[in-house]
Amino acid sequence: MVARFARLTIAGLAVLFAVAGANAANAASPAGQPSVAGLWQKIDEQTGNTVGWFLFVERGGLYDGVIAKLFLRPGDPPNQICSNCRDDRKNAPLLGLQLIRDMKPNGLTYTNGNILDPRDGSVYNAIMKISPDGQTLTVRGYLGFVFLGRDETWHRLPDSAFKELDPVIVAHYLPAHSPPGKTVAALRRVDRMPGPTTTSSNAIR
Repeated sequence: MVARFARLTIAGLAVLFAVAGANAANAASPAGQPSVAGLWQKIDEQTGNTVGWFLFVERGGLYDGVIAKLFLRPGDPPNQICSNCRDDRKNAPLLGLQLIRDMKPNGLTYTNGNILDPRDGSVYNAIMKISPDGQTLTVRGYLGFVFLGRDETWHRLPDSAFKELDPVIVAHYLPAHSPPGKTVAALRRVDRMPGPTTTSSNAIR
C-alpha cells in the first residue's frame, strides 16, 4: 500500500473551505477563483479503482494535503505507517499523513510546496493547478525541473463525502465537526500525526 501512495507522490501527488458556509464543490478564493481547499479523489487510470481521498487544509495562507481515506487491497495491513520517512513524519500513520506541504496559492496555481515519497522518505518539489470550474486538480511532483515530472488529475468530491471520513481525520483536521463525546478519544489516536491540530476558520457547514 505504501508503494501505491509512493507512485502517486513521485508522479506528482498532488484540504477547509475558502468561505464559511460555501459548498465544497465551489469553494472560492477571495479573488473569486476556486480554491484547492476540500476533499479530492485519486482514481487509478488503468483499473478505474479509487486509490485514495486527499484533504487539503489551509494553514497560515499555505495549503497542506493529507491522506483522508485509505482504500486497502486484500492482504494490506490495516494500520500502515510511514516507516521510511526521515522527518517528523517518521513512523506516522498513513491515514492523516501530510503528503503535500506548504503549497502557496497564486490564482489557480499552487507552487513552492513539496511532496513526500513514503516509499523511501524522499521529498520532492510540487506544483498544482486547479481547473477554472474548481472540479479537477492537476498535480505534479518533480526533482530539479518541472518538466521532468508527470501530471496527475484528481477530482473534487461532493459535500456528502465528508461524512464518510474516519473520526481520526475529523478530530485532527476538522475538530469543530467531531461528534460530541468522541473528540478526545479520537485525538488520542492522532497524537502521532504530524501537522496542525487546528484548521482554518473557514469551517465546514
